[in-house]
Amino acid sequence: MTLQWRPMRPTDIDAVVEVARLSFPDHFEDRACFQNRLALYPRGCFVLAEGDDAARGYLIAYPWRTESAPPLNTVIEGLPAQPDLIYLHDLALHPEARGGGVTGAIVERLAEQATEDGWPAIALVAVNDAVGFWSRHGFVEQPAEGMSAKLASYGADARYMLRPL
Repeated sequence: MTLQWRPMRPTDIDAVVEVARLSFPDHFEDRACFQNRLALYPRGCFVLAEGDDAARGYLIAYPWRTESAPPLNTVIEGLPAQPDLIYLHDLALHPEARGGGVTGAIVERLAEQATEDGWPAIALVAVNDAVGFWSRHGFVEQPAEGMSAKLASYGADARYMLRPL
């Protein structure tokens, strides 16, 4: 069997937290944040795993507002009343699962699903010098003057990016 993307389950959360800890040591989020996002929008939560084995990667996305991003490490009470796009909150792979080209499949799956659901775009905040990676997946840097303080909290290299669908 090989690693494949599948819908995230509550039993995947511990492994997701571990992947996040390894992938984003400077932007770590608590277990409660991952549980919260899965409960709010399970349709946008996926894990990379070999069958029912522990997750080796994850993607979390949900409906949100343009030029906005929830604060890091914060449980959100609910999705916005009038979301206008899909926000890709996080994509991470365990170090041992990197380099196999598996991220393209889940980014495209999310884009196809978002298109089917009628969303016009996917937005994200690129961190850890990932602008080039996201550009290769169709995302374009966007000026987001109203988000400057929030982007600064993600780090000096944080960039707001959008992929029109």
